[in-house]
Amino acid sequence: MYCRVEDFIDEWKNEAVLTQKVLDGLTDEALSQQVYPEGRTLGRIAWHFVTNFPDYLTKFGVSVAKAQNVSEVPSAKEIAETFKAVSSHVATALQEQWTDDTLKQIQNAFGRMESNATIFMGLIKHIVHHRGQVTILMRQAGLPIPAVYGPSKEGWEQVGVTPPL
Repeated sequence: MYCRVEDFIDEWKNEAVLTQKVLDGLTDEALSQQVYPEGRTLGRIAWHFVTNFPDYLTKFGVSVAKAQNVSEVPSAKEIAETFKAVSSHVATALQEQWTDDTLKQIQNAFGRMESNATIFMGLIKHIVHHRGQVTILMRQAGLPIPAVYGPSKEGWEQVGVTPPL
């Protein structure tokens, strides 16, 4: 749980670096990868969380810059660049707009009364959830997966280790 705005900012920055590594690995060809025919594409999932988190933050009291056109999935490069640009503003916005006491305030979040600290932890979990979906679809599309919380198959192979099963 976050007790200080700085706690959230630190975790935000760490998770943003990991997410950026994943998004930087996308290709335009892979954006159409799906788990099943009616499911979201890799591009739609990535673009969803990239464009969603500014709205999420704004809904709960932190104004941040938003992506311009959110309806159409852009190129892989634009998805990665948009995330980089928009996510970099989060720390500054929080430092300017919130205090440690703001994290303790309770508000309605999707029908539940929760502290702002809990709401923001949910935002990070939402991005991590979708980042996991993206990496699975990247694997299915034949793309290399960057290390996130530990080595990927490619990371193990680079150091001469057979990836554990």
